[in-house]
Formats: sequence, C-alpha cells, structure tokens
Amino acid sequence: MTSMPLAEELLLLAYDDQTGKATGSRIGLDLGMAAAVLVDLALAGRIAYVDGYLKVMDPSPIGDPIADAVLAKAAGDEPHTPAQWLQRLRHRLRTRVLEDLVARGVVQDVDETQMGVIHVHRYPTTDPAFEAEIRGRLADALTSGALCDERTAALATLLVACRMEPALRLPPEDVAKAHDRLEQIASGAGFMAGGNLEDSIVRPSVALVVATLSKAIRAALGAPKPA
Repeated sequence: MTSMPLAEELLLLAYDDQTGKATGSRIGLDLGMAAAVLVDLALAGRIAYVDGYLKVMDPSPIGDPIADAVLAKAAGDEPHTPAQWLQRLRHRLRTRVLEDLVARGVVQDVDETQMGVIHVHRYPTTDPAFEAEIRGRLADALTSGALCDERTAALATLLVACRMEPALRLPPEDVAKAHDRLEQIASGAGFMAGGNLEDSIVRPSVALVVATLSKAIRAALGAPKPA
C-alpha cells in the first residue's frame, strides 16, 4: 500500500471510525498536522532546521499537493521558526486534508444540517485498510520492540507532542509498554539501533526537524492538566 502523507495518518488516528468525529484536542491535532506536513518535507530532503529557522534546501516538488504548496511558499518567503510555521499552516489544513481523503474514498463526508442553517460534518471511515496499516505499523514499533523506521518514529513523536496517545486504542495489557516505548522514541532513543547515535536509522537532519516541531507543539499547548 502506498504510504500516505503523515498529516493524513495523524488525522485518521484522531477520528473515530464510526462516528466520524475527532477525538481529543482539536488544537493539538491541527498543530500536529501542520508539523506533519513539514516533517514530510524534511523526510524528502526539502527543508532543514538551520540557525533557528526551517529553511528550504531543495525547492523541487515531492508530489503531494499540500506539501508542495507549502514548499513553494517557503521557497519564496523569508525563513520562519518552527512555531511560526505551525501557526501559519494549521488554519484550514484539516479541511483540506479531509477533502483529499473524501475524494479518494478513504472517509465519507456526512453533512448533517441542524435547524436548517448549521452544518455539521462527520467523516466516518469508508476504507479501513489505510488506518489498519498505520495502526499495525505503530503497534509493531510500540509493543514488539522492533526498531522504528523514520516515518513511524516521526509519527510516534508527533503523537506524544499532541497528547494523542489515547487515539492508539491499544489493548489494556499493551498500554504501559506502549507508553514507555513512545517516550523512548520521542526522546530520540527509538531512532537508534543498539542505543548508538552513529547507528541511527533516522537522519540527524530529520530528527532535528521533528524535535524542534515537537517542542513548538508542546509550547503552544501549554502544560498538561493534572490527572
């Protein structure tokens, strides 16, 4: 199955398959999706974190309309910090991603008009295969001890930053182990084979972009509420 953009993967994890409604923090999801677009560009070698800013290293498109539009804008604009990019990208990004998923038949747009004027949209899953692949990949990384690939490690790190761990919907017996593994990955340990930085399967340039964006997400969300 062809890999999806990370923003789509994050969204599918956050939306309930049956009700078609987002779970968890909407602001956290929007910030995470904005970061995911930038991470995809970093994975493709198009942007890097340099001197406090995200800068374009290669302006050639990667084939994803949303990411390519961001890349074109970034190439013709002054560099921005990770926090600035998150705020610039998060508005209406979810709508665009949902429209793309609907067009490809992954989710369905259910328009429920209330009182004749208020439109409420739900997006139940139409094709569960995509989300099943994402959840399977994460489950292997979080519960089997398998070494993460770059994309899965980046996705897991964004899940932690956005406080989306409940969206994993893991069996109760796997929750504690998965939580520990998520924290390891988010700290960078999950990027390394045998715990050695020189054996990292995640390029340092990518890890730096993921880390700085995750830090910006946490700062934007503020301190978590006490349990």
